[in-house]
Amino acid sequence: MAKTLFGTDGIRGVPGTPPLDDATLFATGQAIAAYLHRGHKAPHAMIGLDTRESGEHIARVLAAGLEWGGALVSFAGVLTTPGVACLVRQNDYHVGVVISASHNPYHDNGVKLFSHAGMKFPDAVEEEIEADILKHAPGSVHGALPQLAADESLHAEYLEFLRGRLIPGANLRGMRIVLDCANGAAYRLGPELFESLGCDVVAIGVAPDGRNINDGCGSLHLECLQKRVVAESAAFGVAFDGDADRALFVSSKGDIVNGDAVLLAAARYLKSLGKLPGNRIVATTMSNLGLERALTREGMILARTNVGDRYVLEEMLRGQSTLGGEQSGHIIFLDDSPAGDGLLTAVKIASLVAKRGSLEALIAGMKEYPQTILNVKVKVKPPLEGIPEVAHALKEAQSALEDNGRIVLRYSGTEPLVRVMVEAESESDVLRFAASIAAAVRASIGV
Repeated sequence: MAKTLFGTDGIRGVPGTPPLDDATLFATGQAIAAYLHRGHKAPHAMIGLDTRESGEHIARVLAAGLEWGGALVSFAGVLTTPGVACLVRQNDYHVGVVISASHNPYHDNGVKLFSHAGMKFPDAVEEEIEADILKHAPGSVHGALPQLAADESLHAEYLEFLRGRLIPGANLRGMRIVLDCANGAAYRLGPELFESLGCDVVAIGVAPDGRNINDGCGSLHLECLQKRVVAESAAFGVAFDGDADRALFVSSKGDIVNGDAVLLAAARYLKSLGKLPGNRIVATTMSNLGLERALTREGMILARTNVGDRYVLEEMLRGQSTLGGEQSGHIIFLDDSPAGDGLLTAVKIASLVAKRGSLEALIAGMKEYPQTILNVKVKVKPPLEGIPEVAHALKEAQSALEDNGRIVLRYSGTEPLVRVMVEAESESDVLRFAASIAAAVRASIGV
């Protein structure tokens, strides 16, 4: 059954309008509680959120629905998405509820769910919950909305978990790093974590006002971080997105180091310790061909999945891999956590820099093939392979590139967009074929 509320990363929308209107949110809380009651007499939920101005109201409505459905609710306040996943796994919570729209602007928001195992619910469970939501909505909110007080001890517990993930023997004392916390969920946690590890921290993007999350800062806007790293003579910089489940890096020279390069650095280290089962890592269709070829040269294998950290994790579990992630900076260190965690990734990279030299040295030999991604806004989402104009443009490009490039054409799971990704040895081929495919999409179903 196709889902209409849940996308690849939870329920997304504009607060105050479906599916983030009060009636649907209350029904969502009820439906989650009803699902949990199937396995637990007294289900316990934990709610965390990022810094969007709409977050607290959404939390209160969801909490009202959960409590109406017979669930106990704990509130973590502003906490990263992977922080919620970690604490649900380590404590007696049956579900973690995160209110965030990740890297989207402040006027969007969303609801993500994590099981007691610290993983996103499978599609089948989301379908069950969604069916129950639709059965109750449109309804009304019952009773007054609860007041929520954040439990600060949850923040301390999460920070202690992260400190414990430092690679043994790594000494971060005196290491200067620049953190861009995107005015989001890591705005307090990031600086506190690295200062407690002895780093000399320069923090930007740490003044959230409810509307400036991801606004010209964070992992989507690295220009300021690049300049600041060079100006501060820092060892490296790291930028998180709004809910800090991803991290992108900047080298001491100001160069961007994306998730592909992080995967290569981590894979090399784990392989050297004999802790990379099957010498295999998992990434998505969006990861650069340069990563695949670098891994192959060093006797490692890249397995690809659909875009989305949930699909990366599923393939990691299936193939018993310990390392996986996405070019966008979602990295999963499965021996530490099943959730992509920007702060955890930053701890690992800082450890490697401390033990093995500069970030540049860790990723030496990585050649990125020219790549572009064009986003085409669409009004409908029919199967792309069934659109004649698109199929023709795609076939023409694939025939020309053969084994010297890749094309990925997919719908966004969170926005009304088609993403056209083309990479090849020649930048002119990249631009030409991306433009022709995007034009075919735009002419057929574009807005």
